[in-house]
Amino acid sequence: MVDMTTAIGHVQASSDFSGTVLVKEDTITLVELSYGYANRAEQLRNNSLTRFGIASGCKIFTAVAICQLVESGKLSFESRLKDCVDGHFPHFNEEVTIHHLLTHTSGIPDYYDEEVMGVGDFEELWRERPMYHIRTLKDFLPLFQNSAMKFEPGAQFSYNNAGYILLGLVVEATSQQRFTDYVLEHVFNKADMSRSGYFEFDTLPGNTAQGYIDFSDGSWKTNIYSLPAKGGSDGGAFVTVHDMDKFWDALMSHQLISPEMTQRMLTGHVRADDEDCYGYGVWVKKTPKGIMKYHVMGYDPGVSFHSAYYPDKAMKSIVCSNRSTGAADIMRCIEGEIL
Repeated sequence: MVDMTTAIGHVQASSDFSGTVLVKEDTITLVELSYGYANRAEQLRNNSLTRFGIASGCKIFTAVAICQLVESGKLSFESRLKDCVDGHFPHFNEEVTIHHLLTHTSGIPDYYDEEVMGVGDFEELWRERPMYHIRTLKDFLPLFQNSAMKFEPGAQFSYNNAGYILLGLVVEATSQQRFTDYVLEHVFNKADMSRSGYFEFDTLPGNTAQGYIDFSDGSWKTNIYSLPAKGGSDGGAFVTVHDMDKFWDALMSHQLISPEMTQRMLTGHVRADDEDCYGYGVWVKKTPKGIMKYHVMGYDPGVSFHSAYYPDKAMKSIVCSNRSTGAADIMRCIEGEIL
């Protein structure tokens, strides 16, 4: 293996990556690097304790929450959405189940269809419903609840953010806790993720990276008007690289859910594309030799995030960026060195 720090440095220099990178083999730190500014105006640098938004990377937390509730007997993967959540969904197929929602095979309409819209189009969502009013999961419902189904449940894979909003509402109805409170208590606290949370944009804690949207003329703006005021079950949590490392450790050592439930969550239930299957809230990449990695990713305006666990090596990689792109390039560099 060549010097991974040098290799990452070359990629950073060519892409102007801004963020923090952590690579560990079991408990041994191989790489811990930070670049760029958490706050450009004040020139406050990113560091290993900086909190970053991770967009859809936090769907895995929602999946863990659902698995915990199934394990406790309060829910099943075959439970139908209509039996779990009170809501008006006039065009939804009544046979949509929790399993369908977890695996993006429900066929329900999405409020932000990533197959149609690009990351740069995200702001269009908030023209009629300003983002500063989106602070609870129910605030998302008018964006999709009256739309038509895309296909029959189970017919195909189609990445769906609205499905994970509904899973969050299932968590709330089943646990009688606000979704973010449930995850804080039953996921973050159990994994000792002491710096992570679902923070509101107008009350961010210290050492939280601003997300930056860059333009071709060299100008930039923050993403505060591009995203909901508070994230939820489909995206928008903030973590540090060390907290994400703790999450992988807690998940793989069965501190969050049992070995049997962990195995079900990490099973590739549906083919997502030519390279990956999808489990519950997590992508699964296989090779002829077996599982290469379990991984999560997230992209929003001003956010790019990749993280993976490599079971054969007990290695973890976490790449958090407060720019719209960059994390994927660093991840490819890391994997080019360790695999």
